Amino acid sequence: MSKSVIKIENLVKRYKDLIAVDHFNIEIREGEIFGLLGPNGSGKTTTINCILSLLSFDKGSIEVFGETMRPDSYGLKRQIGIVMQNVAVFDALTVFENIDYFCGLYVKDKELRRKYVEEAIAFVELDAFRKFYPKKLSGGLLRRLNIACGVAHKPKLIILDEPTVAVDPQSRNKILEGIVELNKQGATIIYTSHYMEEVEQICTRIAIMDNGRNIALGTSDELKQMIKKSEKITIEADGLSKEDIKSIRDLPHVYAVNYRDRQLDIECSGGRHNLVHILGYLQQRAISFGRVYSELPTLNDVFLELTGKELRDNA
Repeated sequence: MSKSVIKIENLVKRYKDLIAVDHFNIEIREGEIFGLLGPNGSGKTTTINCILSLLSFDKGSIEVFGETMRPDSYGLKRQIGIVMQNVAVFDALTVFENIDYFCGLYVKDKELRRKYVEEAIAFVELDAFRKFYPKKLSGGLLRRLNIACGVAHKPKLIILDEPTVAVDPQSRNKILEGIVELNKQGATIIYTSHYMEEVEQICTRIAIMDNGRNIALGTSDELKQMIKKSEKITIEADGLSKEDIKSIRDLPHVYAVNYRDRQLDIECSGGRHNLVHILGYLQQRAISFGRVYSELPTLNDVFLELTGKELRDNA
């Protein structure tokens, strides 16, 4: 089994009467791209700040690379790269100067630092913009600069907090490809995002937080098996009666039916031949139908059922 990079046991963080993190437990292993999801106020950012020892906590323990993390654990902190949601670069410095400055906080050898800076510029494909100031960069390029500043010193652990917020699809794809490449190069990554498709695309395991607790943990497929919905079927159909709706609801594995404006939405739990049974009923009743869609549950369905909240609405 891979080594533990982060191990959190019974973490509790209070703000007076508010419990921001409530006996939170998690272990992140070497080589993972670990997705950390939760609605606003779920405790994600507080947990990350506790991991980095930027916040004290009331109870529990945090180990990073097998060592207890403390405010003065500078050896551990040198192995960590952080890219937060809010872009943190200096407007008075060029792209090259920004990356060089942040890399210089960790790497004192000038020749080695210059090598790392050049590699970071190439990695985020900003060579043509190395003399540009941040105000001259597009949102996507600015995000890529922010990532380069956070990873230029080649950390073993990288924390990425919503790095693709408000960027165009092309830049988003570049960023996601870059994250996967960092992981291939040996970095363990903690990734938070409000875009479920991103998390599903790149994360090896995912934890969902709510009210300061870890309410679900597993791969994307494992999380989908935790919820009731296994399939959503949508059919364009004419003239369904109340009796038809009731009969469809009584079919095996069907637990929810909605019919409005010729659109029949059916949610199923389990079963392999749900669509066959439903279409068979419509044909038996000589009910005409048009387009038919069948969708497996998404990570957003998991999040909505477990937390009762739409993650995108909290972005």
